[in-house]
Amino acid sequence: MLRLITDFDGPIMDVSERYYRVYQIGLEQVGRPDQPLNCLSKADFWELKRAQVPERQIGRMSGLDESQAETFARYRRKTVHTLPYLKYDQPVPGAIATLERIQSLGIDLAVMTMRRERELDDAFARYDLGRFFPSDRRYCLSNDYVKTSDVEDKPLLMERAMAELPPASNWMIGDTEADLAAAHRYSIKAIAVLSGIRNREQLSHHAPHYIVDHLAAAVDLVVDHLAAAVDLVLHHENMTP
Repeated sequence: MLRLITDFDGPIMDVSERYYRVYQIGLEQVGRPDQPLNCLSKADFWELKRAQVPERQIGRMSGLDESQAETFARYRRKTVHTLPYLKYDQPVPGAIATLERIQSLGIDLAVMTMRRERELDDAFARYDLGRFFPSDRRYCLSNDYVKTSDVEDKPLLMERAMAELPPASNWMIGDTEADLAAAHRYSIKAIAVLSGIRNREQLSHHAPHYIVDHLAAAVDLVVDHLAAAVDLVLHHENMTP
């Protein structure tokens, strides 16, 4: 059996607008009324985020002083994953059609995300995405989970998945170092996508097996890989006397 385990934010959901709105509001909250600020364009802001430029540095680049930048960074961490801002997330163009294609191909599909249950349920309800992921194919954090770091917590989700899911040929699709760490720990082929919060340079540091543009390209790659493997088996069978 072939299985795709995909992250949610990045491969499926575009979170750039949410992050940018929180950035804008953070500047308003922290800046003084008479303080000239340089609010970055969304494109420039997202380029910095994907390059993993620290939040405090983004604050300084936007005109905040050192103390304000620290407050700004704390505000961002506290706010960006809260329910009021999740409404700004949108499906990545083509992602829903790709999920439908995965279903039509009969590929086993699971989601693995650092969202909490209520945060995942919100997006599922908003965009009718639950139809792609039965309850036993959803791996997320409980609502009361105390996070450590994504690169530590996500492999724990993968550990649970590997213990619960039936044996399969697994592929991981994600957009961060946490996805790649989870895949590498369990010797799962990892495909990094560029539709999320890391750029190619940052992803390449974590040794994905492949880097592609988006979920659709990842599925194409897996299907082609499977077809090549089948052709190889048939070739060997035909060569056997």
